[in-house]
Amino acid sequence: MEGGAYGAGKAGSDLDPVSFLKQPQTILRILSWVFSIVVFASIVNEGYINKDSDILHCVFNKNNNACNYGITIGIIAFFACILFLTLDFYFPQISSVKDRKHVVLGDLGFSGLWTFLWFVGFCFLENQWQLTSLKDLPLNQGADAARAAIAFSFFSILSWAGLTLKAWQRYLLGADSSLFSQDQLDTGHPPYSTGIENADTFQSPPFAENLDAVSSGYQMPPY
Repeated sequence: MEGGAYGAGKAGSDLDPVSFLKQPQTILRILSWVFSIVVFASIVNEGYINKDSDILHCVFNKNNNACNYGITIGIIAFFACILFLTLDFYFPQISSVKDRKHVVLGDLGFSGLWTFLWFVGFCFLENQWQLTSLKDLPLNQGADAARAAIAFSFFSILSWAGLTLKAWQRYLLGADSSLFSQDQLDTGHPPYSTGIENADTFQSPPFAENLDAVSSGYQMPPY
């Protein structure tokens, strides 16, 4: 069972919830989870308005694509944070280095992608908000929700960029430990003891010397 790879303790070590919650990666994950809730909840609750009709329009310049984009990436980020929080908590219990590598690479890829998508979302929502006419917002209906969605989309860029950085650092730790183990094998020094010392040492069987002495002292009787 291989432990200590990719920045985690040895497999099978005790789980400590307090230490887990104090880790920078856990804090960033929880912040990203909260930010995603604010974004999609703001749009769902107050992001649609109606004026002089029964049809609801998106508060962002009546562009439903803007609201749909914010809701979609927010909900996916919400569930992704729960999934990765669970994986982070049980990560030290994963004994296989390959499985740990797959988790880290998945975290790295998803975090990098969602950093980019939050950046796109922030630019998209901000642009559509600037194009929104105040005449389309009676009594500033939905204005606070729109500003909250834009602000927390920006905060999400920072939190997911931090998660991407932490995942990259954890991947480098795993790559270095794997390279170290491979170097030990290549140089003929395994990282563990084989338990066989002085394999070339050979002891003669008991009574071998006495048999040799008797054989050398024996003479054929004359005939």
